[in-house]
Amino acid sequence: MNTSIKTALLAFIVAACSSPQNNAPEAEATDTTNTASNGYPTEVYFGDTHLHTDLSMDAGAFGNRIGLDEAYRFAKGEEVTSSTGIKAKLSRPLDFLVVADHSDGMGLFQAIINGDEWVMKYAQGKRWHKLIKDGQGPVAALELIKAFSQNEMEMDPNQPELQKSVWKSTIDAAEKYNEPGKFTAFIGSEWTSLIAGANLHRVVVYRDGGDKAIQKLAPTTSAGLKPDPEYLWKYMDDYEKLTGGNILAIAHNGNLSNGIMFAETRVNGEPMDESYVKERIKREPLYEVTQIKGDGESHPFLSPNDEFADFENWAFGNLDLSEAKTNEMLVGEYGRSALKLGLKLKNQLGTNPYKFGMIGSTDSHTTLATADDNNFFGKAVNVEGGKDRWEHPFVVSSKVDGLQIMTWQTLASGYAAVWAQENTRESIFDAMNRKETYATTGPRMKVRFFGGYEFTDADVEGDFVKNGYEKGVPMGGDLSKSDKAPSFIVQSSMDPEGGSLDRIQIIKGWANADGSLNEKVYDVVWAGDRNVDENGKVPAVGNTVNVEDATWDNSVGATELRKVWTDPDFDPALEAFYYVRVIEIPTPRWTLYDQVRLGTELGEEVPLTAQQRAYSSPIWYSPK
Repeated sequence: MNTSIKTALLAFIVAACSSPQNNAPEAEATDTTNTASNGYPTEVYFGDTHLHTDLSMDAGAFGNRIGLDEAYRFAKGEEVTSSTGIKAKLSRPLDFLVVADHSDGMGLFQAIINGDEWVMKYAQGKRWHKLIKDGQGPVAALELIKAFSQNEMEMDPNQPELQKSVWKSTIDAAEKYNEPGKFTAFIGSEWTSLIAGANLHRVVVYRDGGDKAIQKLAPTTSAGLKPDPEYLWKYMDDYEKLTGGNILAIAHNGNLSNGIMFAETRVNGEPMDESYVKERIKREPLYEVTQIKGDGESHPFLSPNDEFADFENWAFGNLDLSEAKTNEMLVGEYGRSALKLGLKLKNQLGTNPYKFGMIGSTDSHTTLATADDNNFFGKAVNVEGGKDRWEHPFVVSSKVDGLQIMTWQTLASGYAAVWAQENTRESIFDAMNRKETYATTGPRMKVRFFGGYEFTDADVEGDFVKNGYEKGVPMGGDLSKSDKAPSFIVQSSMDPEGGSLDRIQIIKGWANADGSLNEKVYDVVWAGDRNVDENGKVPAVGNTVNVEDATWDNSVGATELRKVWTDPDFDPALEAFYYVRVIEIPTPRWTLYDQVRLGTELGEEVPLTAQQRAYSSPIWYSPK
């Protein structure tokens, strides 16, 4: 196993054990394969593309003792019992799920727990099995990680027979629970790359069924697949040539990469070339912009004029906190800055490697896909419950004194929203590939976004979806060269179980002729009778949260917002992108629910409310 992976796992285990878009040019349409019979998708499907079960070594070490069956049953709306004995159920089932267990060491901890015959041939296996059975699981976990870190493993952590067995189990479970038209169970895994502790993880999602997926083991960072993502892309190419299938990769947590997730060079330090940029965007059409380990849209240092950029940022260090964060690293870590950098690279190389769509997912290691603040089981089993979980350290640096991340800093986030024809692997996967997706931090608000050149107010007042597709392109699409400023239809409706809507914004980024990059946030439509102030800002919406009982009301905000907006600052000579950000009114954060339900005494540093949000995939404009 890669040394950095071992180091990160050790850091996590130590923390775990410390306590509980009529004459203008036409818009270029994206591929509409698998769209509805009227030519466009009409349904949005919500899901989680990043969930871990007890088959992930770190999840098992954290104490996860429930697996694939429970993951799917829970996502489908059934009640299950968590690893700590808590009854758990979603108020609304999900539409799709990707169980993405770590491929490196997949199933190893579970094999030790079960005392599998091949494990019991080794003294270490016997010892760790006994420790777990005797209630000393944390001791066994620490010894196991130490053995990994110091290359003292008697057994192969990626033992071929174990990999084959566990990969087959993963595929079989997805096949068992996949119900086309009702619930989609994707086959997937997580390629767990770390370089000097910097996160480069990718979730790998298969369009295919088990007959194809079984032909090649899930990609690991061992056996010739080094932690450079170019090796993953080679694996993906090999898989598709071998099987005739299709897979995509989703990067996440650039905020824990210390600047290398969205760098201006290849991971090996060499300059990007035409081949590299084409392969990257071919293989990675989406970015997981929000999840439990921090929101990755933007950061106040990068977007000082954006009052909403300071949302659940994790600017601490790399994944294992072996190196502290510096401001210079941030530009290579956040979604908005990466989208801007992509415009620059396109001008240089002809292709934009960071032309990705947006999704969210949980990265939960509890087997439970919970992204709702009022039903948040935490990142890992060791913080599933208990009144003191907020003060439990999530990860502690072993190299930088005083550097740590606390459990209260984790987010109940997020979900992937996909506009697709139907609830099937093929339809949802194809929508992901064309980037007709958006991210939410948990609430299931509906968001639509179209770009074109001829939209009028009448288009949004009528059948705006039909008008959007017939006169423009949806989120994820491209606008061609024009001397006329583009116009956009934006629309969102609130989650019936969530907060009402504060505002809809459009974020624009562009590349100037001199190579410099710019951005601007536009308030497009908002609730109530607020007026733009002297600074050009819409004042804050009211806050109705009652911290005494963790309730709120929707007397402020709007149930739906929609409008046609035209870019007032359009320059037809410049590469640009536009995406939508929808902001809710303040609602209780999971920490407030803990405070009320469990009688938790929280520190003053702990936030009790949050303005949840959604981020659409961009629409890109190119003069070329």
